[in-house]
Amino acid sequence: MAILDETFMQGFIDVCAEGYRKGWHERNGGNLSYRMSEADVEAAKPSFATSKHEWAPIGTEVPGLAGEYFLVTGSGKHMRNVPKAPQDNICIIEIDNAGVNYRICWGLEKGGRPTSELPTHLMNHEIKKKLTDGKYRVIYHAHPGNVIALTFVLPLDSKNFTHELWEMATENPLVFPKGLGIVPWMVPGGREIAVATSKLMNDFDVAIWAHHGVFCSGSDFDETFSLMDTIEKAAEICVKVKSMGGKNQTIPEKGFVDLSRDFGIKIKEEILNL
Repeated sequence: MAILDETFMQGFIDVCAEGYRKGWHERNGGNLSYRMSEADVEAAKPSFATSKHEWAPIGTEVPGLAGEYFLVTGSGKHMRNVPKAPQDNICIIEIDNAGVNYRICWGLEKGGRPTSELPTHLMNHEIKKKLTDGKYRVIYHAHPGNVIALTFVLPLDSKNFTHELWEMATENPLVFPKGLGIVPWMVPGGREIAVATSKLMNDFDVAIWAHHGVFCSGSDFDETFSLMDTIEKAAEICVKVKSMGGKNQTIPEKGFVDLSRDFGIKIKEEILNL
């Protein structure tokens, strides 16, 4: 199947495979979506089903994505199976001209529907498309264990959570300079949590769902996956530090300012205790 050889498809499959290898996708946990470029769509169209699926409601309204196409993981599908049989576990969907319905153009050949988190993904895509003039194309949701563990012990607010993870490695403030948004525990899959997450995406590239997982946004697969990876490593170090009795020393507040200046990356100063 020629579509499986396309660069965007290979990048998508690689994220699914690597995320599973990292242990972030137990069972059918986590999901991934990619807003396709015009070139991607043209390359994929010869593989689209001649008889398209019926339109189905998204569960929210995303007029800013009208007419767009997305490659997304399927609901209930396991990330470990994506490399083995992409055509059965992922799909390409088209958004209608009103931004309220979608239809499957390719994939999920053995049945199914897009991820249950589709409303959250698309609302995040709509915001990031607008804020970045179309640069951001990837939304990635995973269940990294150390981040989830910290949501049980760290204060569930952006300032404290971000500051704690910034301290865990010198380059962390440079990788996620906007900080980390926090969504308190909510039932996943519906419009309420989608709205809460999308509000955070106006200010952050990362939203942590308490006791659940992480949403990351980025311009491409490498950037987005690496963001998730860096946050989880920071969380792993934090868990180890806490298990050893806590910090005896750490990066000084002025150190964060110096990092920002020397690397030319503006960090969110309200996170600092200056």
